[in-house]
Amino acid sequence: MFIGEAPGADEDQQGEPFVGRAGQLLNNMIKAMGLRREDIYIANIIKCRPPGNRTPERDECETCSPFLMRQIATIKPKALVALARSPPRTLLAINAPMSELRGKWYDFRGPSSPLLTIRRSCLRDPRQKKEAWKDLQMVMKDLGLVAPPKSPE
Repeated sequence: MFIGEAPGADEDQQGEPFVGRAGQLLNNMIKAMGLRREDIYIANIIKCRPPGNRTPERDECETCSPFLMRQIATIKPKALVALARSPPRTLLAINAPMSELRGKWYDFRGPSSPLLTIRRSCLRDPRQKKEAWKDLQMVMKDLGLVAPPKSPE
């Protein structure tokens, strides 16, 4: 299960998470993991777009988190991947900088629901794709996934 911060303009308009530019890159990363988008549940920590597309404030995250918690309880994901700073801060109730959060596993409600944080900028800046791929390889290893061979182009 991937968890972002909040819907952007495209997501708000279409009512589906990660459908804009960042969503296209996420789709490519999911495919590189040997999965399809349909195999993954994608949600946001808050359910509506903040004014000016700003980072969600703590009270907004806390207001929406019960709904996200019900989504997680219903889906029962094998792993959670937080795409930005707000999801791990809310889910783990910690206030740490992204540099400390990124690339580490955390027990979310016990070891059966590990949580890994990836910088959101990895989905906006293709130059950071290598860093995100390292993090996703941690997820693949934890889930026992093997990347499919690259097709010749």
